This record gives sequence, structure tokens and C-alpha cells, in this order.
Amino acid sequence: MFDNKTILVTGGTGSFGHAFLSMTLARYNPKKVIIYSRDEMKQWNMAKLFGDDPRVRFFIGDVRDRDRLYRAFDGVDYVVHAAATKIVPTAEYNPFECIKTNVNGAMNVIDAAIDKGVTGVVALSTDKASSPINLYGASKLASDKLFVAGNSYAGGHKTAFSVVRYGNVMGSRGSVIPFFMSIRDKGVLPITDPRMTRFMISLDEGVELVWHAFADMVGGEIYVKKIPSMKVTDIARVVAPECKTEIVGIRPGEKIHEQMVGTEDAPFTFEYAEHFKILPNLNDWFNDSARIKDGVKVADDFVYSSDSNADWMTDEALSAWIEGNRSKIGAI
Repeated sequence: MFDNKTILVTGGTGSFGHAFLSMTLARYNPKKVIIYSRDEMKQWNMAKLFGDDPRVRFFIGDVRDRDRLYRAFDGVDYVVHAAATKIVPTAEYNPFECIKTNVNGAMNVIDAAIDKGVTGVVALSTDKASSPINLYGASKLASDKLFVAGNSYAGGHKTAFSVVRYGNVMGSRGSVIPFFMSIRDKGVLPITDPRMTRFMISLDEGVELVWHAFADMVGGEIYVKKIPSMKVTDIARVVAPECKTEIVGIRPGEKIHEQMVGTEDAPFTFEYAEHFKILPNLNDWFNDSARIKDGVKVADDFVYSSDSNADWMTDEALSAWIEGNRSKIGAI
């Protein structure tokens, strides 16, 4: 699929970009993978890891800068849109900046991709875009809708747009596992709410979902990975069994449980062996057999939420994952 193709990753110096680059170079033989981001130091550090590979390029730029995107997208076949303002409290306290990146930036990516003849774009979304209660989730819901509608907006152009949606990425910088590990020597771990649950997905699984989206997409699909859930109190106990916990209250905009498919999406959602697919209700696309393929329609009252999930991660499974990935946790 990617052999002899040029791929660009926006926000490519983040945790996902590192995993996507290393896994894609190992599995495929792309002509070029362009890492597009605005942080020169992160690019400098990433170049030390991948700079010897002639297929890797680095491009300083911001998704807010439409002209720069047009230059970067020259000759690009596929785009993974990972750039976003992601931290919930940061978005709550800096709403204008969140909108500039997550909404205006998405519009810029769509325009540049269409005008430069990109074949396919997959945008990374979040559980918080489903029934959002915070600005980050609302901005990503707007972004998702922009990418879905981008398939109509493209008109007769060849560019197709789809979205992947998943929850808490285990071990990524800023996530709960490295946070708990970094403060375990204090003997107390803060818990915002003892009822809180989270979906658990590895970076490798996130990359594989993006690969699947590129291979399967017609345009407008939102792919939701089937993944296990875990209570945050159980995560704390596995990471630092010697520590006590202290209830500190929910942060601004924080959800108690994660949701990736809501009841409003259920009439347009189909189930597959390893994922769900939310189809667009634009242009009757949710009835399109090319998009449905072998999917099975879910019940009209279906909800995919971390608290009602049928699949739960065991303490043993999380412990094994931590031991196998200890050197990577929180590194990027």
C-alpha cells in the first residue's frame, strides 16, 4: 500500500508519529515519510533516531499556516493528520488557540490535500469527540465532521478523507501510566474520581488502525478500535502497589468515563471483528455497500463506553505490558 509512496504526518514528532514512522519503515518501503511539525527541538531529537534513513524527511511548519501546508503537500500521496491541541485543561484555559489548531488547522489540511492531489487522508480523533463535554472534545468533533464532509467538498477531486478514533494511549507522554510512575516515590497517587474508567490501547494498535483505515476507506468512515477498559484505581494499584491514593476531584472538562460511539451514532454504526465503523449520514452513505462491506449493523441503542465495555484489561495483562515497554513509557 505504501511502497514507493510519499507519506506526510502532521504533528509527527509526537508519540504516534514516532511509532508510525518506525513501524511503517519496517513493514513497507515508502519513497519518503515527511515529519511535519512546528517544534524544531523535537525534530532535531527525532532526526538523531531516524536521520540515517534516506526515506525520512523533516519539515518545520504549523497546520495553522495554510501556505506552508501547500508547500509541504507537494508530491504527497497520503497524509496522517495527528497534529492537535490535546490536553483538556490547556484547551479549556486557551480556547482560541485550541480552535486555531484543531478546527482551522483541519480546514487547512483538507484544502491543501484536495488542491495538491493527495490520494488519502486519515485524521486522528479521540473518544472525547463522542458526546463532548469539553472544548478539546468539541473541537475534535468539529474536526471529524470537517473530514467526513471533506469527501463531498472535494467534488470531482480524488482525495478521500477518513477518521480513526481511540482512547487513552498506554505509555504516551502525558498519559496516566507515566504520570503515576513519575510520582510513585512520593507514596501517594492522586485520583480524580474513584469511579473513573479508561479505554486502553497501545501505540502499535493505534498505528495498525490507521493502516487499516487507509486500506479499507472509501471516504467518510470513522474507525473505532475495539479495546479493553480499566478502572483508574486499578491502573494505580498495578503501577505502584505500595502507594496510597488520594481523591483530588475532576479537572476542568474531564469525563468520568470515555465514550467512542454514542446512541446518536448507533443508527450508522457497523461492527467488525476488531473494530466498529461509523458511517456518515450524508448523501445516504451509511447505506453504501462499498463502505459497509461485511459489517453487521449494531443495535439502535448501542453505546461503546469504557464503563459498559464487555472487554476489561486484567492486572496481569497491564503488568506484562509495562514490563515489555518500560523503556518507552513516557519517552515521547
